[in-house]
Amino acid sequence: LVKMILRLKNIKLFRGLNFARQRTQYAISRTNTSRMNAIYLTTLLPLAIVPIRGNSFSSLHSDRLQGKMACSVQDLTFLEASKAAQIDEKLMGPLGFSIDQLMELAGLSVASATSEYCSSNLRRILIVCGPGNNGGDGLVAARHLHHFGYKPVVCYPKQTAKPLYQGLVTQLASLDIPILQELPSAETIEKDFDVVLDAIFGFSFKGEIRAPFADIISTLKKTSKPIISVDVPSGWDVNEGNKDEVGLEPAVLISLTAPKLCAKHFKGHHFLGGRFVPPAIRDEYGLKLPEYPGSSMHVLLHSKL
Repeated sequence: LVKMILRLKNIKLFRGLNFARQRTQYAISRTNTSRMNAIYLTTLLPLAIVPIRGNSFSSLHSDRLQGKMACSVQDLTFLEASKAAQIDEKLMGPLGFSIDQLMELAGLSVASATSEYCSSNLRRILIVCGPGNNGGDGLVAARHLHHFGYKPVVCYPKQTAKPLYQGLVTQLASLDIPILQELPSAETIEKDFDVVLDAIFGFSFKGEIRAPFADIISTLKKTSKPIISVDVPSGWDVNEGNKDEVGLEPAVLISLTAPKLCAKHFKGHHFLGGRFVPPAIRDEYGLKLPEYPGSSMHVLLHSKL
């Protein structure tokens, strides 16, 4: 009797696998494979994701992401720059967080969201770091992405002498993660990398873009590789967005703690990271934030393709 039950289960499993394979072949037949952007088809197998190549992030990928969306953008709180600064001060003051602790949590969130977007198809990641906290988030993310199995290369042209940042650089060196002083050319980025992580400027940026970052942003704007921006797309006004069109136009935005006002102008994949906001901060600032799924360090807010 036991053998008969096991045989029946094996037959059902084979039929399930065969049906899943047929669905995958059907999707491939409807997909233009001339370009190499990754899309995914969720089969009937539990938790199985079948990678497929296509000419864009098609409606199949959009449906999958939208099925994971936590809430609509209209239900969220968007922070202006001054409020974001106040929240950081309170986190690092009466609420007992240290800057390196917040940076570690933020960088892990960035790596987690980046991994969801890139999956197994976009492995070679160029991480461009600025001199401030946003750049520190990028350095932390590089370490985690390495441990996730990706191949990060860090461009850190204006290194900060503070021990915290030098410690992060030492950690990357111990993992043999390359650290470049100059950004590769647009042609080299096209050839050697699959995606760019923009960790140049955060919510404290204001004024004109100065050297060497003006040239860096200009070069990044020439590449066709998808750009993932940390918290604020570099070059954007934190409150008003890319009003002078001097900033990057990323495919992905990973907001931290809460979306900034400029994120209202963003049209791509929008993640939120920073799963550490205490109830006291939520209540004082009236923050409307989504629930994070399971043990995830990030949540998908919206996906517009």
